Amino acid sequence: MPISSKTPITLTIAGSDSGGGAGIQADIKAISATGGYACSVITALTAQNTQGVTGILGIDPAFVEQQLDAVFSDLDVKAVKIGMLSDANIIHMVARKIRQYQPKYLVIDPVMVATSGDLLLEQDAISTLKSELLPLADVITPNLPEAAALIGADLPETEQQMSDMISALRAIGARSTLLKGGHLEKDAFSTDLLILETDVIRMSTPRIATRNTHGTGCTLSAATASFLAQEYPLEQAVRCAKSYITQAIEHADELQIGSGHGPVNHFFAGHFKPE
Repeated sequence: MPISSKTPITLTIAGSDSGGGAGIQADIKAISATGGYACSVITALTAQNTQGVTGILGIDPAFVEQQLDAVFSDLDVKAVKIGMLSDANIIHMVARKIRQYQPKYLVIDPVMVATSGDLLLEQDAISTLKSELLPLADVITPNLPEAAALIGADLPETEQQMSDMISALRAIGARSTLLKGGHLEKDAFSTDLLILETDVIRMSTPRIATRNTHGTGCTLSAATASFLAQEYPLEQAVRCAKSYITQAIEHADELQIGSGHGPVNHFFAGHFKPE
């Protein structure tokens, strides 16, 4: 049995980004920057940088399961963030292990659609995700293309069309959904909708003019899980995570990483400096 830890531990289950801006690497940075301890289970390896992805190597589900057993058998995991899952077999296995270990909080970022608009998951994998994993979540955090793929809708072009998705997203069965409106690039504000069982909370911030937004979705969901692990109520955890990612984007241009879409600045608040 794991020994109870005073340090809030958050597990990220996701793919690795060799460029360091998204995936497992972004999650570990976000969890660490927001006051938690990060551990990880890697589901896929990617060859990527700020210009794009050139290769993806899936991890054998049996080894993903071995990683999960190793973490849960020893560490007092309070919250889990799930990101990239490569196929239906891994989704099925991860859902089974979540039911087995029953972490207190579960955040799922349904990574399903590439920047190009191409689906990263086959339809059978999307069906497995919807039926087995998403209903276990305290909050899911789809962007607009992912939400459209989940409910079989057209891509929203207005905030009203975002609102029209609410009933279908509730029907998925998660405790709540954070519908991210960042893809409505014509709007001066970036508006997210936190869809609860009987309420919808609108969260809006001014849109920041920068091309360095790589890893924003990973970072937001990981920060949300980190704050949940610290026992923030759900709405407060989401608000704190949104404030964190907003500031990380505001400071992104300070990093100057790579020649493409660079990462957000996870450690905008500073770094440890030895005496």
